[in-house]
Amino acid sequence: MIREMKAIGVKPNMITYNNLLDTMGRAKRPWQVKTIYKEMTDNGLSPNWNTYASLLRAYGRARYGEDTLSVYREMKEKGMQLSVTLYNTLLAMCADVGYTDEAFEIFEDMKSSENCQPDSWTFSSMITICSCRGKVSEAEAMFNEMLEAGFEPNLFVLTSLIQCYGKAQRTDDVVRALNRLPELGITPDDRFCGCLLNVMTQTPKEELGKLVECVEKSNSKLGYVVKLLLEEQDIEGDFKKEATELFNSISKDVKKAYCNCLIDLCVNLNLLENACKLLELGLTLEVYTDIQSRSPTQWSLHLKSLSLGAALTALHIWINDLSKALESGEEFPPLLGINTGHGKHKYSDKGLASVFESHLKELNAPFHDSPDKVGWFLTTEAAAKSWLESRSSLVSVPAKVTAS
Repeated sequence: MIREMKAIGVKPNMITYNNLLDTMGRAKRPWQVKTIYKEMTDNGLSPNWNTYASLLRAYGRARYGEDTLSVYREMKEKGMQLSVTLYNTLLAMCADVGYTDEAFEIFEDMKSSENCQPDSWTFSSMITICSCRGKVSEAEAMFNEMLEAGFEPNLFVLTSLIQCYGKAQRTDDVVRALNRLPELGITPDDRFCGCLLNVMTQTPKEELGKLVECVEKSNSKLGYVVKLLLEEQDIEGDFKKEATELFNSISKDVKKAYCNCLIDLCVNLNLLENACKLLELGLTLEVYTDIQSRSPTQWSLHLKSLSLGAALTALHIWINDLSKALESGEEFPPLLGINTGHGKHKYSDKGLASVFESHLKELNAPFHDSPDKVGWFLTTEAAAKSWLESRSSLVSVPAKVTAS
């Protein structure tokens, strides 16, 4: 549009630029927002409130943390007032990228503002921020402040609170929070039940019974599957049928989270056989896809979408598959690799790469991190065959994984 205007000799004005900034922000193209903004200022136009609002929304949606905070601080320096929506955009960004201190600074600024006060979305973001950092007392204080302000907690708020209690292993508080749902007229959904499963992966074995009852109240079919799992019996028949029905009954966007948590639970309880059967069921139902790949030049194991327990279980199965391939005389490729991804893993405070580096050393496996591919561990055909031939027993997954 700007090119067309320039072609006919029309100079874009402030309204044109602001509309373009807003449009690119809604289209989730923050890099174009930056280009347009620079062109605007290079042309001698000074940003106004609408400009800053468009920038803040665009960067906030894209989770451009430093850029969003820079816009916010520039607005404050110029004495500009933010709306409730803009404050909430800031806090949602802080919740997503983990800016705890900045969130509390923004929250206090919002409360001291003359023209807007926190609403239910504001408190929801703040409770989520406290929960993600395991700050129980702060989360409870924010929850109480929300009630005092006259806002009823919704399912999202209670989910965040339960996650916080789970991180702190305060099982009785998890149960108390769950028991508030009926009095508030709230019905648990699939994501809430996924939260309960995640909490179970962080709960001491002796307290799991309390949470099984909570899961049963929230979703009876899921509760039955969990009970079958914890009975430490052969889970072929009844379990496979019930688990299949469960995965077919829940929404697609939570299937992998459920399967990850159930496998983590098995690994924590040292139920390796059950963990393997769950992973195989997940592959059969296409909850997991493309975990293993083979080409003439490389065989690979892809773990980026898995929790720690599921990733370790997938490694166990892959190594056994490699052993079988070796025994049957299959031709190995020149390279074998494990792709863990890089950076912080969504299911752990650590990255999978750091966990696997340590675990592979424990196994004396000849995989080494690749200098050219971050998050990849590679080995040669000769080294892999030599190691597989030297193994005298099956690989054991650690009896405990830390999920978060």
